[in-house]
Amino acid sequence: MKPGTFELIKHSKQSKARAGIFHTAHGPILTPVFMPVGTQATVKSLTPNMIEESSAQIILSNTYHLALRPGIELIKQFGGLHRFMGWNKPILTDSGGYQVFSLAKMRKITPQGVTFQSHIDGSKHHFTPQSVVDLQLGFNSDILMPLDICTGHPSTYDQTLKDLLITTNWETQAFEHWQKYATTQQLFAIVQGGMYPELREKSAQALTKLDFSGFAIGGVSVGEPLDQLEHITAFTANLLPQNKPRYLMGVGQPGNLTFSIAHGIDMFDCVIPTRLARHAQALTSQGKINIKNKQYTSDKTPLDPQCACYTCTTFSKAYLRHLMMAKELLGHTLMSLHNVHFLVHYVKKIRQEILDGTF
Repeated sequence: MKPGTFELIKHSKQSKARAGIFHTAHGPILTPVFMPVGTQATVKSLTPNMIEESSAQIILSNTYHLALRPGIELIKQFGGLHRFMGWNKPILTDSGGYQVFSLAKMRKITPQGVTFQSHIDGSKHHFTPQSVVDLQLGFNSDILMPLDICTGHPSTYDQTLKDLLITTNWETQAFEHWQKYATTQQLFAIVQGGMYPELREKSAQALTKLDFSGFAIGGVSVGEPLDQLEHITAFTANLLPQNKPRYLMGVGQPGNLTFSIAHGIDMFDCVIPTRLARHAQALTSQGKINIKNKQYTSDKTPLDPQCACYTCTTFSKAYLRHLMMAKELLGHTLMSLHNVHFLVHYVKKIRQEILDGTF
């Protein structure tokens, strides 16, 4: 099937959930899907083989971080990220826009792009809508994201509108630039507009006029209350085309995944599997636990008796607690492996329920 094709396989009769297949140059992605985040061309503490064994179909990397280090020229020498990092399945690269605004020491936004100082060494850089597309083409990413402004929370209507108008202009420029290339790499749009439904509608109306390969909802999970996250997600999903994948950026809590899938979202990413692991926390079928708690000192049971990952089928809570208390790196690896497996399979199970007609 041609890269960029999105097949809708089944619609739920109980909700707006759907199961589909998005085709890329590095293989099909069965949706709904959870995508582990490998910011700097690595999912923290895990080998590509471990990630693949967790059933992950696609991972994310970050344009801002990779452009600064190791740089596009080195990655190009390897023919792109896949060979550079030893991962043969699809890769989505985000635009780096969020990192420019959250990490860069100094930044200046103009209609042409954003100038900023590296958080690593203070060196000066300039991103334009076109250069960000070119960077990702050089990474050989399967899915590219355009430069955007991720408006913080809370923000005034006027500030959110100002950011949105610039973002829409940037995304239009990115689309026109991408279209010049005969490439199998796919460009998604990012709908912004903060917590203002009318601005979300304005963004979606402008972007859906263009034939992007998919549509993302950005600017959520940035500190807003849960009810606002849910309202904006459901509202914005309704504005997006049925025949294109819908991607909710930066969301990965199990409850949020269930809600969003029921409202028609197909793709998710989040750093929480590895971030929680580094803080000794595990996602389980019984809820979140902290393995450092004293009650697990001599606990011979696995992290989650319902989980089939390597960590849960091999090690006890007592051993994992020992590793984390001793600050052994293996603890981070085993906890990360479990959390990634848990979220990938959490969404995979929902997909099967959609197919079975039980979701």
